[in-house]
Amino acid sequence: MLELFRAFSLRCTQIEEAIRLGDDQRVMSLDRHVEPLVEAILACRAANLLDVYMQLQFVSHLIARDADDSASVREYTAVLSYLLDGYFGTHAPDWRVPSPQDVRIAPPAAYVPDTDNGQFFNAAILESLPDRVAVLTRDYRYLYSNAANSAHLNRKPMELIGRHISEFIGEQRFAGCAKRKLDACFAGEQIDYTYERATGGASRQVRCRMSPLRETGGTVIGALIVMDR
Repeated sequence: MLELFRAFSLRCTQIEEAIRLGDDQRVMSLDRHVEPLVEAILACRAANLLDVYMQLQFVSHLIARDADDSASVREYTAVLSYLLDGYFGTHAPDWRVPSPQDVRIAPPAAYVPDTDNGQFFNAAILESLPDRVAVLTRDYRYLYSNAANSAHLNRKPMELIGRHISEFIGEQRFAGCAKRKLDACFAGEQIDYTYERATGGASRQVRCRMSPLRETGGTVIGALIVMDR
């Protein structure tokens, strides 16, 4: 599924560049490939938590993108409902129907340190943080970027998905420092360090924290990165 997201992100970037250059013919040619990519992404069956999150976030992106088109919003909302039912089942009580008073609610599962615990991928929490937040997969590509980090990189969040971090920090900085830190994080370490960042002719220290992102089985599948703004 990640390859499909990369293809979609690349196609959107190409279309924006063609629009900027005023090349209407290229825009029309590229645009014909967008809808098949969208359909392929929505038709995919997620194999793990990362795929589920990316697919649901993608549908949310489509809803926001076409907010002025009520027919499209209804269509994508139906798709979102279908995906939620498919991944999480249809046996849970409908949110529109109050639960009976005598139904006992099971206690939540125990908190397991250094695992997902439903928090790393809570977009509402991550978007509300003032710091820059990103999630990278083990091949050093963006899986998620909150609004603060996306604005810092001058990109939309969806434009970052599947892109290699070296595209934004440079090959030299990636090879000289970031890769080593990320590899240690992927090996299970908590990383906390500072680096110099030039801003407006001056430089300041930025704190960067990396936490291993694990599946419930304990396998590290990525890194959660938090940086000062």
